[in-house]
Parts: sequence; C-alpha cells; structure tokens
Amino acid sequence: MTEPFAIEVAFALPQRQKIVTLTVAPGTTAQQAVALSGLAAEFPEIALAELKLGIFGKAVKPDSVLRAHDRVEIYRPLQADPKAVRRQRAEAGKTMKKGSE
Repeated sequence: MTEPFAIEVAFALPQRQKIVTLTVAPGTTAQQAVALSGLAAEFPEIALAELKLGIFGKAVKPDSVLRAHDRVEIYRPLQADPKAVRRQRAEAGKTMKKGSE
C-alpha cells in the first residue's frame, strides 16, 4: 500500500477520553502517530519517554508499523498492583470467614 490511510490514536483518563483520527503515510509507527495526534500536549499525564502502547488492546512496541484502520491506544501506568489488590481481597475474605463462624 502506497496511499495514505486512516488510523486513530486514543487516550483515556477516568473522567475524560479523546480519540483523534489521522491520515498517515505507509510506514508510520505507533510512536510517530502519538506525536502527530497532539495528545501529549493536551494531556500532560502522557510520559513520552516511557510510552506503553497497544493496538486494539494488544501491547505493541513504539516502533510497530501501523496498518489501515489501526487504533493506537496510549496506556497509563497502573494505580495499584493487581497482585497486591488480589492478595488484599484474599486476606479480607479469610478474615471475614473467621469472624462469621
């Protein structure tokens, strides 16, 4: 494909999200699409130095080349470690079971 094609770049916060549609040239990478989207200027939370990206929910490297109709997703750092949260729930469950006997 030598023709420009459409892609989307998405970023979301709990209270706000934005999806930008762009037309890019063949060979454009996910990181280049993020730069072209202008989302980093609008959302200072985006750490360009440590970008975590995905395409339709699947993690990709910043240098991944895009295809027509891809949606590049910019991921935020986790606020809580999922393993730690699970462990806390399990401990709380054990405590509740002991107290209800």
